[in-house]
Amino acid sequence: MLRDFRRLSFADRVFHAVCFGYLLAAGLMVAYPMLYIIACSFSSTDAIVQGKVFLWPVDFQFTPYKTVLTYPLLMSGFFNSIFYAAGSTAVAVSLLFLAAYPMSRKDMPGRKILLAFFIITMYFSGGMIPGYMLMRNLHLLGSRWALVIGAGFSCYNMIIIRSYFQNSLPSGLLDAAHIDGCGDIAFFFRIALPLATPVIAVMVLFNVVGSWNSYFSGMLYLTRPDTFNFQMILRDILFVAQIPPEMVQTIDPERLAESYNLLQQIKYSILVVGAAPMMILYPFIQKYFIRGIMIGSLKE
Repeated sequence: MLRDFRRLSFADRVFHAVCFGYLLAAGLMVAYPMLYIIACSFSSTDAIVQGKVFLWPVDFQFTPYKTVLTYPLLMSGFFNSIFYAAGSTAVAVSLLFLAAYPMSRKDMPGRKILLAFFIITMYFSGGMIPGYMLMRNLHLLGSRWALVIGAGFSCYNMIIIRSYFQNSLPSGLLDAAHIDGCGDIAFFFRIALPLATPVIAVMVLFNVVGSWNSYFSGMLYLTRPDTFNFQMILRDILFVAQIPPEMVQTIDPERLAESYNLLQQIKYSILVVGAAPMMILYPFIQKYFIRGIMIGSLKE
């Protein structure tokens, strides 16, 4: 790489140096907040309050994580989020592929008309109130299935998958399968889906991350604390769980400071626990993500 860099002209060297410097700075700006949160989650409250934590933990300890992992409501929310992410992803990805593959077939009658109906939903949607009324009429309010079935159908993702099938599956492959006696359904499950591994990984990543980070749908449809997802509980702790002003006057100042410091330390630990699953999942599907994200970049 260094040898290739030396062969470049002076202008190209300057361009590459500027791009490298910019990307390095952008990477540090993105990575440092997460590294700081991880360091604070393993540091003592005194070190956090005094500003001693910069990049590495100070007074290393596991006490905040013990508190988080033994709190029943947080753990139920964590496992609820796993259930919602897995269930909604399975439903959404299945619907996407079942719609995208027929739309990619040029011999499908009325394909352009159906595509127009799909595209209209990208610009005009029912909104929050019709969605709530739908869940109410389906008797799903307060049920976990409201976040699984109500995950929705992304027309944009469907068009991405449709473009992938059109650009990656030659028509001769389908003709050869028909000659060998393979029907359309068998071709879809035995040939089309196995060849669509990159785009499947991309859609799984999109839907899992979206479901894991979602809290507003839970606020609309869930009513019982035992059904709340992790993000709802995290929101309550970060923004709602505050000591009432009328109680501040009755609490000893030292105890009040300790309570605030402990709450601050626990917040860092909860943020790490909430981000850990996505950080663990991404490296395993990164290679598929890089390949699949380019789908649709070429004009048909």
